[in-house]
Amino acid sequence: QVQLVESGGGLVQAGGSLRLSCAASGSIISINHMGWYRQAPGKQRELVATITTGGSTNYADSVKGRFTISRDNAKNTVYLQMNSLKPEDTAVYYCNAEGRRWPGRSFGAWGQGTQVTVSS
Repeated sequence: QVQLVESGGGLVQAGGSLRLSCAASGSIISINHMGWYRQAPGKQRELVATITTGGSTNYADSVKGRFTISRDNAKNTVYLQMNSLKPEDTAVYYCNAEGRRWPGRSFGAWGQGTQVTVSS
């Protein structure tokens, strides 16, 4: 099995910054895509940013220029640096990873979520 553990959420004032981390562990052979999604109250879960093993990134339009996704392949960890935070960024942020695990099966896993609250 593969587990994802997130950290780094919290309460911050508008204009502030936070850094989220997500570490994957378990019987991992390789991880292809890692990413961050978020879900605000009463809304559907939405993509925030993704990154491939090679470092190709994709961002939601709403966070471009403010958020930066990165990963440490050796540590199976993905990060989300969030700057210039806005109240509308308030949500539960979820980490996602897709890849292959022993004995050669594909996997898709989600973290438990971490709350980010931005006050105005």
